[in-house]
Amino acid sequence: MKKVILSLVAIFSFILLFAQPPAGDANVGDVYGSELSTGNVLKAKKLNTAIKSGPIDTHVTGKVLEVCPKKGCWMKLELDDKSTAFVKMKDYDFFVPTSLTGKKVLIDGNVELAVTSVKDLKHFAEDAKKPQAEIDAITQPKEEIKIMANGIKVIK
Repeated sequence: MKKVILSLVAIFSFILLFAQPPAGDANVGDVYGSELSTGNVLKAKKLNTAIKSGPIDTHVTGKVLEVCPKKGCWMKLELDDKSTAFVKMKDYDFFVPTSLTGKKVLIDGNVELAVTSVKDLKHFAEDAKKPQAEIDAITQPKEEIKIMANGIKVIK
């Protein structure tokens, strides 16, 4: 039994060590995660009002500003009012390619206004390979729009 457990731990560690974002060009029509429809898209102004009373499940569109270069496990999204949202993939079930940067996407997910801790902000900055001075300058938590994505579709 010990050998089985140690083998599983070794395999899992190997996978995590060499995990990278999926390859691909992120072409229009490509879907990552669950398939989604194009209905019920909230514009940023209505979205900001709606999430003040709590998390909501909806569709959001935006331009991908940045994708986690390590695994493709998060991304920053620019909404139609130029505000930004931080997107993570639900249950770590899927990842997106770094080639998604600059593309317009449709996201189906749970959206909320939440505070990101200093520890998490520094972690994401490290993932994004930001300079150490920029990482060290992070000293305050940040309130931001967070999206837990079920599915992401490239639309432009």
